Amino acid sequence: MLNSVIKAKKDLWLNSVECKIAPLFNYIKNKGKLRDTQIEAIETYLFLKIMGGNKPLWQLFSEGFFDMNGDLAKLNINQHAREFLEKNLAARALFDFARQKNGKDSFLPELEKLIISKPENLDYIGIIKSIFYNVEYADLLFSLPMGAGKTYLMAAIIYLDLYFSLNEADNNIFAHNFIILAPSGLKSSIIPSLKTIEKFDPSWVLPEPSASSIKKMLRFEVLDQSKSAKKSNKARNPNAQKINHYLAEQDLTGLVIVVNAEKVILDRLELSKELLLIEKTDDEKDRYANELRNLIGKIPHLQIMIDEVHHAATDDIKLRQVVNKWHANGNITTVMGFSGTPYLSSPDKIQIDETAGLKFNQIANTVYYYPLISGIKSFLKKPHVKIAENQVPINIIEKGIEHFYTLYKDKVYQNGCVAKLAIYCGNIERLENEIYPYVVTKVREFGDTETNILKYHKGNKNFKIPKQNELEFNSLDLPLSKKRIVLLVQIGKEGWDCKSLTGVVLSQKGDCPNNMVLQTSCRCLRQVDENTEETAIVWLNEQNAKILEKQLKDEQNTSIQELNNLKILGKPNTIERFPRMEYLKLPSVDFFQMKINYHTLVQDENPMTVEKLKQLLSEIDKYKAKALIRSQRNFSEDQGTVIVSVLGIQFANFLQWVHQISKGSFNTVSVHALLQYSDYLKPIFKKLTYIKNKKQVFNELFDFNSIESKIRLAFSVKRALETKEELIKKDAELLLVNELAPVYEHEKLYPVKKDCETILELDKSNKPLEVNEDEIKTAYEAMIKPLRELKMDHMVIAYEQYKSQFDYSFAVKSKNNTFQNSDTRNKRFRL
Repeated sequence: MLNSVIKAKKDLWLNSVECKIAPLFNYIKNKGKLRDTQIEAIETYLFLKIMGGNKPLWQLFSEGFFDMNGDLAKLNINQHAREFLEKNLAARALFDFARQKNGKDSFLPELEKLIISKPENLDYIGIIKSIFYNVEYADLLFSLPMGAGKTYLMAAIIYLDLYFSLNEADNNIFAHNFIILAPSGLKSSIIPSLKTIEKFDPSWVLPEPSASSIKKMLRFEVLDQSKSAKKSNKARNPNAQKINHYLAEQDLTGLVIVVNAEKVILDRLELSKELLLIEKTDDEKDRYANELRNLIGKIPHLQIMIDEVHHAATDDIKLRQVVNKWHANGNITTVMGFSGTPYLSSPDKIQIDETAGLKFNQIANTVYYYPLISGIKSFLKKPHVKIAENQVPINIIEKGIEHFYTLYKDKVYQNGCVAKLAIYCGNIERLENEIYPYVVTKVREFGDTETNILKYHKGNKNFKIPKQNELEFNSLDLPLSKKRIVLLVQIGKEGWDCKSLTGVVLSQKGDCPNNMVLQTSCRCLRQVDENTEETAIVWLNEQNAKILEKQLKDEQNTSIQELNNLKILGKPNTIERFPRMEYLKLPSVDFFQMKINYHTLVQDENPMTVEKLKQLLSEIDKYKAKALIRSQRNFSEDQGTVIVSVLGIQFANFLQWVHQISKGSFNTVSVHALLQYSDYLKPIFKKLTYIKNKKQVFNELFDFNSIESKIRLAFSVKRALETKEELIKKDAELLLVNELAPVYEHEKLYPVKKDCETILELDKSNKPLEVNEDEIKTAYEAMIKPLRELKMDHMVIAYEQYKSQFDYSFAVKSKNNTFQNSDTRNKRFRL
């Protein structure tokens, strides 16, 4: 849908002069720490932020921002429709959108026909708003498969937004604070997600010192505490108390909140009779219904990030209502959703008019989509999906274990973790009574023991799990864990980040919910070792295989067969590069670094604020300009000259003026400190203002910059600055080639690989480059003499051809030279 159009527009922008942040993208790519899909998502995000002005998608759409360059003159449509579309941007945008190719057909053929036949009868803005969920803020969905690094992408966007917001403090399109809403069903994934964001290295996306500076600004809050008991003397909602504490700060920046979506959706059910009788404002009602939600809505410059947004589908309407209310407060910058699929389980329906409607199978606000199939080709493990037909569950588990031990028994990843197989069980009794005893017996056949089997579930009245098991489950992805088989009940379906998981078994119906078969099957696909081809196995019974096939088709537009037949895209061949600085003995270059030491001397201990303010008041007229106004009638009749003593239109307010003075000091002089001297500042303020039309306005004849500077200086002690200069001799190498990274192989590399090997060999042996002509001639004569004696002259090769075998290429002969001629080279070294 829209994501393909956005990608085309984004790519044009990246290669145009309008992209002023191209150096930032080059920095991120050269760092090489983020995957291509993460970088593409960041490019899309900043394109919509900067070029799109962070406007709602429906507005960008109706304004023609996503112009699809359709040529109306070439279309077979009636003249009336053509003229209407040429004049109406929204209609033209919707028409081009409907005509996008979906295979051989148009994307929305019914809408296309309706616009052509009755162009003036449609509410285009209304239809476009309905497509994009009738929201008045930027609402963007980024679809990346499991294991692509969505959490790191969130962290990168947090740092980039803060970077731009600090550089452009008055630009409201960038966020200062962030809230990550985790789906209600994934509570266990909150802490791991937060730790991932905390350990993200901002230098991957921002140069120093900005990266470290912004990292110090961040503060993280997990709002996962339960309310206190009714009779407790503690705060009833400790989560709300945390937010209330932050709201007291001036210019709140750098706050990152992680919370379950249900905590901001649900309302309180209990209302006392007394409270029902009291009239309250809308804000008071909302605060009582959900205090945490009410306070979050007051956080300034807030960006909302919804993780696994497809899980919020059941609460989607409620969540949108909450976000809409927050946006009404004027505090929301952008809403970002992250999901593994852009497709809907059931299509969205939009009514166009009384007779026609539209259906969408894809989430309309998807601005970036990276399919699962592309992830497997690039960096995820390649799965081998096995379907056990007409097999009982225990036999499927047996085949899965045999397959796992055959392929991965001795598999140890580069980080020291062993490969693991997860066997999902429908209920605890089945795990404990049937699966676990069988698995113990089976692993012994492969020389393993039950100590390397982990059982993990929440327990029931008959079966309890030791607390140690939870610690071992959380430690599975560490080198210290030697567990190979993990038996699970209703855990680890989603939000479980175990990269060393290499296999999954779903042996019967109910091992996981039907709507999570795809997510559960993909648990084992996360990449562990970079630049290596990794594989994984998935064993399914027939029923789970059918569900997986359907979900792959509906959500990823692929199939089990295509997954099994995938070929991993190999990495391009690289060529090693070698420095020759030591052999060439290139001299270092002398240069001098100037070091300046600054020392501040305080000459007065007392700033003498009162005296300075009094002196400023007495000399205030020195800062006032004189103005003359000369007027004429009909450009000839002189009406005289008037001396003006007051001039201005800007309304004056004492507190705002004091705040402006403090702001100009970069917070070295606080508003509180200034207000302590109100008795001396108010007379100055009175001198700078006058009454105009019963309103107090500033007299613009005064030099406000100089006056405000004098006021700030009145709060500073007199200082002197001493400087000491020092020249420090340094040296540098001519070339920065001590550590050369390999480069991708291509035809323009020079010298060729064979010549490089020859040059390195000659450097080691110190063998001369000159060829001994006499020795070659002697050898040549010795070779051809017997051939001629046998009258086999047709086998004699020419001397020049023979000589070329002992001669070196031009590149090898030039190995001790630069690309300049000798004169230029000598001059350069002399410099």
